[in-house]
Amino acid sequence: MTLLIYFLSGAVTFGFAVGGLFFLRFWRRTGDKLFLAFSLAFGLLGVAQVLIAVTNVYVENRSFAYLIRLAAFAVIIVAIGRKNRKVL
Repeated sequence: MTLLIYFLSGAVTFGFAVGGLFFLRFWRRTGDKLFLAFSLAFGLLGVAQVLIAVTNVYVENRSFAYLIRLAAFAVIIVAIGRKNRKVL
């Protein structure tokens, strides 16, 4: 069972890394800071997933990784707000 958890945790971390690199590529191509924010957020989500797997803390309400996830979603919200404010 533990090997399956480690495998799935690694797969999720890999998915976050691929998503972050995907948005980083679009940021380099367009220079849009929204893509950079999404890349940073996916990187933070990947770091949180690694910390959960390394420390074996799988209960969400006791996990310090919640704060890292909160920071990732705050980056996304702030970036979307800044992007919408520029358009208006």
